Amino acid sequence: MPLSILLPMVMFGIAGIAILLHLLGWSRPAILADEKAAENAWLEEFPDDPPNRVVLSHDKHAALVETPKGRGIVWPMGADTTARYLDGAKISITPKGLAITLPDYTAPRILLTLDRDEAEQWPQLMERTA
Repeated sequence: MPLSILLPMVMFGIAGIAILLHLLGWSRPAILADEKAAENAWLEEFPDDPPNRVVLSHDKHAALVETPKGRGIVWPMGADTTARYLDGAKISITPKGLAITLPDYTAPRILLTLDRDEAEQWPQLMERTA
């Protein structure tokens, strides 16, 4: 098959798959249904460190986690979740929530969308570790 036909076929095929996934709703960010879901998301990343306390955001897109080893955060990364400890984090308030800069090349910056009250409270909850 000539490249002039193959290349557009591949490009339109990939674009079609992406559009189909979006229309089916599979591209929405993950939602943490409750504290137990946030705890399970944390345990997927850190099975040896069960949470003592979980604080879920109002929109259920993020959670603060307190464990015996320190504090951490769970947030959506696409349709899945991920989690990191907040050791060495630098936290700043943004117009839409918080920006967390971590000394971790796999997740150097986390942008959380929080309401105004949460954006003011969460840094205080995190600062004991940061």
